[in-house]
Amino acid sequence: MTSETNDINKSQRLREIMAIMRRHHFLSNFYHQTNPQEVCAAFQELGPTFIKLGQILSTRSDLVSPAYIKELRRLQDQVKADSFTSVRQTFETQTGKKLTDVFSHFDHESFASASIGQVHHAILKDGTPVVVKIQHPAVSQLVNTDIALMRRAVKLLRYVPTDVTVVDLNKVLDELSTSLLSEVNTMNEVRNGQRFYELNNGDDIITVPRVYAKYCAPQILVNEEMKGESVRGLYDASKDPVDQKEALQAKRKYIANVLVKNFLKQVFVDHFFHADPHPGNILIQEGADQGTMKTTHNHQATVGPATVQYTQEEPLPNYRIVYLDFGMMGTLTPTMADGIANVVLAITTKNTRRIGQAVLAICNKTGAVDEPQFLKELGNFIHPYLSMGLGDIDFTTMLYQTVQLCQKNHLQMKPEVTLLIRAFGVLEITVAKLDPDISMMKVARPFGVQYLKRKFNWRDTLDDSLINLYSAVSETTKLPDKLSATLETIANGDAQVNFSYRGQDRLVKQVERITNRLLIVIILAAVILGSSILVEGSNGHPHIFHLGVVGYSIALLVICALVISEFYHRWKDWRNRNK
Repeated sequence: MTSETNDINKSQRLREIMAIMRRHHFLSNFYHQTNPQEVCAAFQELGPTFIKLGQILSTRSDLVSPAYIKELRRLQDQVKADSFTSVRQTFETQTGKKLTDVFSHFDHESFASASIGQVHHAILKDGTPVVVKIQHPAVSQLVNTDIALMRRAVKLLRYVPTDVTVVDLNKVLDELSTSLLSEVNTMNEVRNGQRFYELNNGDDIITVPRVYAKYCAPQILVNEEMKGESVRGLYDASKDPVDQKEALQAKRKYIANVLVKNFLKQVFVDHFFHADPHPGNILIQEGADQGTMKTTHNHQATVGPATVQYTQEEPLPNYRIVYLDFGMMGTLTPTMADGIANVVLAITTKNTRRIGQAVLAICNKTGAVDEPQFLKELGNFIHPYLSMGLGDIDFTTMLYQTVQLCQKNHLQMKPEVTLLIRAFGVLEITVAKLDPDISMMKVARPFGVQYLKRKFNWRDTLDDSLINLYSAVSETTKLPDKLSATLETIANGDAQVNFSYRGQDRLVKQVERITNRLLIVIILAAVILGSSILVEGSNGHPHIFHLGVVGYSIALLVICALVISEFYHRWKDWRNRNK
């Protein structure tokens, strides 16, 4: 009975999804990246799972166009909060603990409710204020069901012409389902929060909420409560009181500088970074302890046989930067971090060829790559950005166009790279609002240089240089013999020189196409000639006459197919030239 009910529910849900998608022309609009308002209306109507998918998609500027990013960010959850009875049952079922055994106080009413769950204020038995995120009942089953049904709906895309697509919807759905299923399993966020706390809490004015893992479960998250206001509250300098303008400006610059340096530490030192640092996930907490000190310089001096070490410290200001939400994090391998460091150094040199070579190193090849052509196109694309100010760059558009350029040249940026670039762009927008004069790239260069210096082993490099020098000297002594052998080969006519040029593969295909058509024309001429002879000599032999007519018919059909094919290829070439 249960199985039948689930099947009926799935069938009803699929019909509902398909009806809403048809009404808003969802597949065609999303596949071609047109009419984002219609797609957002469909997400809103389809319910919590699809709203969450849209919200995740709004953070993926490597997958959808800037117009879609702007519209998808407006999606709002309208999920009714669960009753306290349901919340208590979920907590006790998941953790195996009584709510009253863990908390001395637990708010019955949630202060926020979203697609995945709702959040309550509470106080632990030891008096620590916490926030408790509790998933809605059966949300994981709903998410899995909706994703499975959406995969079935996506199969309809085989009826859409593939030569006009802007995004690979199957790839988009794969990445979104991975993100959503990861978010549904709260233990991923628990592990991320613990690691981020260990690596960043107390770094200058950075504060990270503690995760109370012993009270967490796959559908339960218990975090230290953090007071504060979104960093966007500091954006508008025009509202500053006259007597505080200078102090507030210094505060903005300090916060911007700390955000940049900490993010670069996450990338080049920790290899573990916050992938969604939008203003809602960065709070400014006022009234912190001013007595806290930070180390600004480490000094070491040698006097005779004695070595003296000392540190220089200065007090921290009375405010803190608080990071929230560790559901979306990025991890880099040491090799990938090397590649990112090379990209940073290449960008700061403003050498477009070097930038292109660094980008190639962090991409996967999905087909034949014409590197000179890619380097030329990338140079033409990125050159205007190198002379623009920080506040003038639209990072969403730039990232989307860069990914499209790579895809056009059979290159695919590795997922961790697109996640990092996206996070870098989101944070840089915040930094630019706080301090338009700061450049993340200028701050990033010392980190990149320092990172590569740590990877540099001068002993190994010296050994390699000596080996190379020895090889070069030994090969130089053999040069006269090699030159003599080469000249003798040329004199005997045994030498062969191969030339290649850009676009030769396309020319070979064109020649092959022309040759094939020429052969078809010759065969058609033979068929027409043979059919004519059969018709002329068919007096009194109707079967021979019919055979000749069949030959004429086949020739006519093939000629029509060739004409239509030629017009289609000319139209396709014209459209590609005018894109």
